[in-house]
Amino acid sequence: MAVPARTCGAARPGVARTARPRPGPGPRRSASGPARRLWLFLLLLLAAPGASAYSFPQQHTMQHWARRLEQEIDGVMRIFGGVQQLREIYKDNRNLFEVQENEPQKLVEKVAGDIESLLDRKVQALKRLADAAETFQKAHRWQDNIKEEDIMYYDAKADAELDDPESEDVERGSKSSALRLDFVEDPNFKNKVNYSYTAVQIPTDIYKGSTVILNELNWTEALENVFIENRRQDPTLLWQVFGSATGVTRYYPATPWRAPKKIDLYDVRRRPWYIQGASSPKDMVIIVDVSGSVSGLTLKLMKTSVCEMLDTLSDDDYVNVASFNEKAQPVSCFTHLVQANVRNKKVFKEAVQGMVAKGTTGYKAGFEYAFDQLQNSNITRANCNKMIMMFTDGGEDRVQDVFEKYNWPNRTVRVFTFSVGQHNYDVTPLQWMACTNKGYYFEIPSIGAIRINTQEYLDVLGRPMVLAGKEAKQVQWTNVYEDALGLGLVVTGTLPVFNLTQDGPGEKKNQLILGVMGIDVALNDIKRLTPNYTLGANGYVFAIDLNGYVLLHPNLKPQTTNFREPVTLDFLDAELEDENKEEIRRSMIDGNKGHKQIRTLVKSLDERYIDEVTRNYTWVPIRSTNYSLGLVLPPYSTFYLQANLSDQILQVKYFEFLLPSSFESEGHVFIAPREYCKDLNASDNNTEFLKTFIELMEKVTPDSKQCNNFLLHNLILDTGITQQLVERVWRDQDLNTYSLLAVFAATDGGITRVFPNKAAEDWTENPEPFNASFYRRSLDNHGYIFKPLHQDTLLRPLELENNTAVGILVSTAVELSLSGRTLRPAVVGVKLDLEAWAEKFKVLASNRTHQDQPQKQCGPNSHCEMDCEVNNEDLLCVLIDDGGFLVLSNQNHQWDQIGRFFSEVDANLMLALYNNSFYTRKESYDYQAACAPQPTGNLGAAPRGVFVPTIADFLNLAWWTSAAAWSLFQQLLYGLVYHSWFQADPAEAEGSPETRESSCIMKQTQYYFGSVNASYNAIIDCGNCSRLFHAQRLTNTNLLFVVAEKPLCSQCEAGRLLQKETHSDGPEQCELVQRPRYRRGPHICFDYNATEDTSDCGRGASFPPSLGVLISLQLLLLLGLPPRPQPQVQARVASHRF
Repeated sequence: MAVPARTCGAARPGVARTARPRPGPGPRRSASGPARRLWLFLLLLLAAPGASAYSFPQQHTMQHWARRLEQEIDGVMRIFGGVQQLREIYKDNRNLFEVQENEPQKLVEKVAGDIESLLDRKVQALKRLADAAETFQKAHRWQDNIKEEDIMYYDAKADAELDDPESEDVERGSKSSALRLDFVEDPNFKNKVNYSYTAVQIPTDIYKGSTVILNELNWTEALENVFIENRRQDPTLLWQVFGSATGVTRYYPATPWRAPKKIDLYDVRRRPWYIQGASSPKDMVIIVDVSGSVSGLTLKLMKTSVCEMLDTLSDDDYVNVASFNEKAQPVSCFTHLVQANVRNKKVFKEAVQGMVAKGTTGYKAGFEYAFDQLQNSNITRANCNKMIMMFTDGGEDRVQDVFEKYNWPNRTVRVFTFSVGQHNYDVTPLQWMACTNKGYYFEIPSIGAIRINTQEYLDVLGRPMVLAGKEAKQVQWTNVYEDALGLGLVVTGTLPVFNLTQDGPGEKKNQLILGVMGIDVALNDIKRLTPNYTLGANGYVFAIDLNGYVLLHPNLKPQTTNFREPVTLDFLDAELEDENKEEIRRSMIDGNKGHKQIRTLVKSLDERYIDEVTRNYTWVPIRSTNYSLGLVLPPYSTFYLQANLSDQILQVKYFEFLLPSSFESEGHVFIAPREYCKDLNASDNNTEFLKTFIELMEKVTPDSKQCNNFLLHNLILDTGITQQLVERVWRDQDLNTYSLLAVFAATDGGITRVFPNKAAEDWTENPEPFNASFYRRSLDNHGYIFKPLHQDTLLRPLELENNTAVGILVSTAVELSLSGRTLRPAVVGVKLDLEAWAEKFKVLASNRTHQDQPQKQCGPNSHCEMDCEVNNEDLLCVLIDDGGFLVLSNQNHQWDQIGRFFSEVDANLMLALYNNSFYTRKESYDYQAACAPQPTGNLGAAPRGVFVPTIADFLNLAWWTSAAAWSLFQQLLYGLVYHSWFQADPAEAEGSPETRESSCIMKQTQYYFGSVNASYNAIIDCGNCSRLFHAQRLTNTNLLFVVAEKPLCSQCEAGRLLQKETHSDGPEQCELVQRPRYRRGPHICFDYNATEDTSDCGRGASFPPSLGVLISLQLLLLLGLPPRPQPQVQARVASHRF
């Protein structure tokens, strides 16, 4: 058939038009239909009079080309890949290794037991510390006249303060007898430490010289000996920490504090591990008064207070936030209590900033809304402590009828009231609300009072725990979070410490929590207990907690961390979610054992591809913890090889093939940078690592006790095995004959051999096979896996113009069957010369049989089919891989686009392939990404959240004796100490000064082969410029062969499919909370005790202005000397007297 010459706007004679394609990747059009098939048949077979001599190739012709491509690829791989030969080599060396079995149930139970033993040792140390702390505090005598010079301790922040000549302590001259210590580097702590002393960290906004703090330092000093004794009993212990309810942190061993350049806002009471250990889970409703009287500074203080309050909640808690005036309404899209996770709290914090003050105060509306929220039993919630937190500027209504209706007489809901701002309202109603509902009343007159007063409600919640005594002394293990002292990702065992004193003879038992004891366990220490190299490249161990968050997982790799928040990666976000995994996750959270084989999708290591694979999941609970452990194994990893090189002469012979002197004849060897021996230092440079490894092996033997014999024996065995492949196959072959740049083999034992040696100069794959995408994908897929060079859109035109050959990797797994046991211990492959194979591709998809044959010319009266060589100006022929990336093209100008997503090359054609089900798409979110920080404006005269007094304030005598004056003084003092603070957002003050990126969410899109496997013809309908195309999968490869007419008109432009990772806000949180993922809270709850004394409910403390205070405060402000804390704060802290 001849196809008429086309011009824009000229329709094809006799061809019916189908519906126009959608502008974007919407619902797919059906590839079937009798009418559609008929018109396509007519288009391909009927010739028009006066037509051009060339027609679009018929389907059987293109199928013939596909077979030729398949045969060429298969022939090259059979000759040079050496799959069959390597199988024979393994069998010939059968006496040098044993086949071992991974028994999933036994493996996972052993690892769970080892982790349990590790954590149990930390639990015993925790209990010794908590018991000692309670004993020391009980024996301590309170000293009213204690002075700073009476206390000897190492101030962890002293060195940083001394280095800063404008620091507070330097300016005023420190009165404390601070110790100066020497430190030694300890790789276990990734820090310099001193094992003879503890260190003390006191928050910036707490006065070190107050009587409360000095007494705290006095009695906690005795903990030093207990810390030291714990380490003597268990040298593997890391940080041991006591976080006090007063804000003091004493930790061991001593190390200087990692003070940021901005203000150090670290307060142990706001750390995730402290919050979890100090109280039981919470159901909290925050209601905010937004009536007309709440405006200006007061409203800003409320917004900041709510955000700070949210930061005291963990993932075990549930919360909602509402504003009220005459009516109450949620501030966000959340209509009920939601889990207080990082993303939900972010929604609240953003919504709170939009609150506007108007209308009149209606406490009744606010409280009724809050009680209704707490009584909703149709949702997931904490079901433990229930509380209402009300922020207001004051009012007269006590809403007693509301409390009688919803909360009395049982008082199961605690009410905390916060009087915000400076005003003359009567606070008695607010005090009454809190006191009659087992809560507490707080005052927040200024920004300086926000942090302390939004966290001290935890003391009230801790009362039932203290009164429960030993029953509440249960160790809890936290989520994963970033250690503030640089240890990396850790979990912490926590144990509350109670005040066992009595207020007087015959008085009731003290109900204050002294603090929380914590011991860190580094995730790396837990990982060392798990098998790694015996599970193969695609096998792994993982663990989750009761929230479904991963504790261990190969995909737990946060790019940046904020130590204020835990690292909460859900198991279903660490992997690609499906129903089977949801079922596995639920069973693990419930503490069950189980085993299940599933078909599932997995991302490739480079996150460019999706593979459908079979995986075996096995799981068991880790006893005495809230964790559950899982093991994932592909079927081909059920067995593995264990070398048995008892012959030392053979060891030496094989080892010689690792020497660089053998590379010229035997090919270059890369060795995986594994922990072969204790004294072997890791290096990113494989040449240096190999040199260090060889030097070490000249001193020790593979059977040395300081080395991992399994790893060393397997490495040396694979060195010999791959050398024999060179000897039998590669050395005598001419790679240039088949346009190959290199041949290679990679093994489970950690060897990657590349032949010839010069090809190693351009080898860019990871030397650790388990971390190489080609290796892992080859194991998971049958046949030949093509991997084009990964191209960034900014990199062009590759190396083609530099006369450097560009290669395409083709690899396949070597499957062994030994005594009925199947395994895949190696991957072999070739590296194709791109330019030469592009020319070969044209010939194979043409009417020529070989390159030497002359091109067939079509006369003017002949009817010829177009081919990919002669008609490359009219016909586009490409090979695309299963991820949608261009592998080969008959268009020379597209050679520099090899490796790009095909939509960037031909958007119209890629969309048609997608719409016709050749490809399907998977979208997911990466919650561990790092993004450049968004620039913040600096137009104001002061940082966000800083109180700026008016002229009227300065002229008001009462203002100078108020909390606002002290707050302003603190702000000015911070500005003197930290020069950059006035350009900083306080929310970022705790961040590391080196951090230039922040965590963010990235949306990922991968494409993979759809359901169409057969050869297929279709038409891309774009008005008067339609295009024919043919697509067919190449058997035994991951390639799609596509032949299409080249587009002539811009009318064929269509919506472009996107594959690149893009910044995202993630899935819509308002929709996600309607179908929350399954979770369970802690097994224990302490929210009630009949003996609780609720009389201490924050009735306030008077601070009458006096002339002496007025004069002294003004002098202090002028001289730049720090005043003592305001009596209101001191009165609150004094409740911790012991």
